[in-house]
Order: sequence, then structure tokens, then C-alpha cells
Amino acid sequence: MTLISNHLPTAELQALDAAHHMHPFTNGGELEAKGARVITRAKGVTLTDSDGNDYLDAMAGLWCVNIGYGRDELAEAAARQMRELPYYNTFFQTTHVPAIALAQKLAELAPGDLNHVFFAGSGSEANDTNIRMVRTYWAQKGQPEKNIIISRKNAYHGSSVGSGSLGGMTFMHEQGGLPIPNVHHIDQPHWWAEGGDTSPEEFGLERAGQLEKAIKDLGVDRVAAFIAEPIQGAGGVIIPPETYWPEIQRICDKYGILLIADEVICGFGRTGSWFGSNTLGIRPHIMTVAKGLSSGYAPIGGSIVCDEVAQVINNCEFAHGYTYSGHPMTCAVALENLRILQEEGIVDRVASHTGPYLQEKWRGLAEHPLVGEAPIVGMMGSIALTPDAARRAKFAADQGAAGLKCREHCFRNGLVMRHVGDRMIISPPLVMTDSEIDTLVDRAWTALDLTLAQLKKEGLMEAAE
Repeated sequence: MTLISNHLPTAELQALDAAHHMHPFTNGGELEAKGARVITRAKGVTLTDSDGNDYLDAMAGLWCVNIGYGRDELAEAAARQMRELPYYNTFFQTTHVPAIALAQKLAELAPGDLNHVFFAGSGSEANDTNIRMVRTYWAQKGQPEKNIIISRKNAYHGSSVGSGSLGGMTFMHEQGGLPIPNVHHIDQPHWWAEGGDTSPEEFGLERAGQLEKAIKDLGVDRVAAFIAEPIQGAGGVIIPPETYWPEIQRICDKYGILLIADEVICGFGRTGSWFGSNTLGIRPHIMTVAKGLSSGYAPIGGSIVCDEVAQVINNCEFAHGYTYSGHPMTCAVALENLRILQEEGIVDRVASHTGPYLQEKWRGLAEHPLVGEAPIVGMMGSIALTPDAARRAKFAADQGAAGLKCREHCFRNGLVMRHVGDRMIISPPLVMTDSEIDTLVDRAWTALDLTLAQLKKEGLMEAAE
């Protein structure tokens, strides 16, 4: 058996990594010059690297390790299933117990009549499924021309060709010929950055109204669905104004288009409810899930589908699927993860204690002279770095320069906090203790102090005109 803990020296690991490992969303040349950070183990909310340095992981991996690291129960669930049935597919009119049990459990947890599950290996795959599913749904109803999906700028729905097209990040669209045809993007509900002189309430209605305008411009007979994250995660934890989602729901209901809630980040307790749709009062026809479904312990995703859509899809042969749709081991791990979330009351505790405690501490960061706002819902929050909070000003320097400096100061002070442009974001494990939350906020404040001092020293505290 390969010994993981007894590893090579860091420099040798970094050299091997640079020689053979191609990283996602990374400039390989820059990484080779710098050397990758090598994480070797994790427990609870703490990561340890190959040099023995500890980091408080305020991102829960990639928004996913909801129950924290090192839960033996999930390893044991995986081992049991691997010994009993390590793999079988769900093609050819065949199924197995873990897929049946997980589908039933998700139907129980999901809101409304979302009673059916199409499994995938990731959120990207699940959103690819959604593209084909909504277009097949309308074709089966005799409206094949109803195939346009509306999304939002700066949204993230995955990085495959289909899901990357649904997302609205232009830097992704610049590579690989994206977006695919019949995907249309409207503006995001980001009041702090784009609201100008309007009130948040007015701005929320205006941005939601863009959906209605797009439906009219494109044609009601052409628009199949609208997809959105309840709260934009990778876009910078963008929490929409309170007026936004009720108006989006009204518009979807009025024009009879399908509503897809991408819950890959918001799901499984992140917002203080099982799903962001519960928290924000959204009634989707389809929910995309992944990440927290297994707390990242095994790769799994899926589309949770309402009765009406499932009935139409099930009345035809839906020519779509993946080798690992409903993989027995990943389903077993996800089931054990959901059991822990439910039986240990983790989601309820986020709503009643952990979330409110983190929110109180986090909002205090808005008092820092480098911070313009510190919004947070449940256990996902952000801070906007700005040279002038009163004007909600951007930096004159290149976007993201301040954020990158802050991220590096976080790492040097034992904190993993991500930057999106000049916005710092967190999404910590839901099992954080009060003392760990105190440590997170203390280290974030220290990183902000160091960043502010560096920006002043380098003459970068100038606001854009």
C-alpha cells in the first residue's frame, strides 16, 4: 500500500506536480515557478500542508466539505459498498440499492414536488443534463423551437462546454468556442457593484425585469428555462436584494417557463436551510445539486426534478446519461453524509446558532477601512475591498490586484479565504465551533490590516474615476 503520510520532500513533490499534473483554472508556467501548495491531511476545519503548516479552511474545500474533514463514517460507508457492489451502471433498465435509497432521500428533503433524481458525477454534468432535459421536455410537448435558456452574467454553473455556456463568466467564454447557441445572459443582481444611485429594492426589481424583457424580445415560444444560483457563489457571494427572487418567480410563473435553481453551492445547509430555495422562497422545477451532497468525500451530482417534468421525460427514451450516474459507492457516501447532517442537527444548528454567530462576527469586518460591505447568508459571505467605501469605489489598479494580495496574506496567516476580483469570500464547514469562527474572523482582520498596509506602501489605494 502506498504510504501517503510518509511523503517526499515538498520541493520534490512540487517538481513532480509541475512535470505531470495539469491544474484547473491555473497558469501552469506561473505555478511551476512558484510551486504548488501540497496539502497532505485534514481534520475538522483544519488543513495541513507538506511542511506541517496548518490552515483554517474557510472555503470548505470548494464550497463542499459541509460536515468537515476526517469523518470516519463516510470512509466506512465507502469501504462497505466497495466490498459489496463496487460498481454497476443504471443503464439498460437496471438499478441498485444505493441509487434507489439516495433518490428517495433527496425526494424527501427537496421542497415541493421535486420527487425525482437524475444522477451525475458533478454539478457541471448535472447542468449539462438540465440543458438536454428542458429542451427534450418542450420537444416532447410539441414545441421543439422552445430551446433558449436564459442565465445571468457572472453566474457559474460549471466548466464543461454546456455548463460553461450557461455560466456568464466572459473569461471562460473566451476559450473553447463558448457559449453554445441558444443561451442568453441577462445582468446579475449585484447592487453594491452595479446599483448606482438606485435603492437595493428598486435595483432588484430592475434586474429581475430584465428576464421579462428578454422573454418578450426572444419570444415566449422560444424561451425554455431560466437558470440561476439562489446566491451567486463563485461570482463573489452575490446576495440579491429582497425584491429580486419574488419578481423572478412571478415572471417564470406568468410565462410558463421552467425555473432551474442551481443549488450546487447553496444546498445541504449552506444558507441555514436544506436548500437555498427554502431560504429565499424559490419554487423551482429542477434543482442542480452536488458538492455538499457528499461533503466532497466522493464525486456526485444530480438534477432533482419536479413531477410534471419527470412525467414528460419518462414518457420517452431520454438519450442521455453517464457511466457513473448513480455510482453505488458515491451514493452510499452521500447517504451517510445526509444522515450525519440530519441526525446531528447540523443544518438546524446553522440556522439557530452557528450561522447567526458567524454573521454577527463577519459583519463586524465592515468596520475595517479597506472594506465596503460584508454581506452574509447562513455560512457563505463576502467582503468587498475598496479604496472608498462611501462611494462603493473600485480600485484604479487592475481588478483583482488587491484581492490577490489579501488572499496571499490569508495563507501566510493560516487562513484559506478565496478572492474573486477584489472581493474576498468564505464558505466554511458547517461544523465550525464558536472559537473557530472567532479565529477565522481574527485572521481575516489581520490579513486586511496587512493588505491595507501593502496597498498604501505601493500607492494602490487610489479609486477608479
